[in-house]
Amino acid sequence: MMMVERGRVLILTGPPGSGKTTVAEIVASRFERSVHLVCDDFFHFIRSGYIEPWRPESHAQNTVVMGTVGDAATSYADGGYLTIVDGIILPGWFYEPLHERLEAAGLKVTTVVLWASIETCIRRVRRRDTDALRDPAVVEKLWLGFSKLGALESHVIDTETDEPEATADVVLGRVSLAEVEKVSEQQSDLS
Repeated sequence: MMMVERGRVLILTGPPGSGKTTVAEIVASRFERSVHLVCDDFFHFIRSGYIEPWRPESHAQNTVVMGTVGDAATSYADGGYLTIVDGIILPGWFYEPLHERLEAAGLKVTTVVLWASIETCIRRVRRRDTDALRDPAVVEKLWLGFSKLGALESHVIDTETDEPEATADVVLGRVSLAEVEKVSEQQSDLS
């Protein structure tokens, strides 16, 4: 039986309208084997008892959903796919249960936070032709949630003026840098 090299996981997060899904699709298209998991889809699987994820009383639900996303991402990565997890993965709400699940699985995880001004994010969500999140008040509340990133501050990429292709290039640079660091760590372990 041939062993498949384990894939890696890219968590691509940011407020609504920051360009996550567009950039995730571009990044995924540049790999021979890739998966694009959209966190919103996992919330929509709930048929009864759903609580809007930005409400304080949704914490238990959010923990379960993000753990499920982590399990799915682990399975795909184990199959050798670059797995992109795309969602509004706020620190303190969603990020920790997801990241902990991925780390427990021993996966190499790169996190990128896409960022744009509130005006740009609202303008972008208003242009959407889907039933995705478009309420400016909710967009602003979620946008404010990304104002206190703590340890994730160094993971921010500003998407205010860049075209999605250029942003994807920067994201790929972060993934490649993490791969170089992984190789360096492995070489250090052998020394």
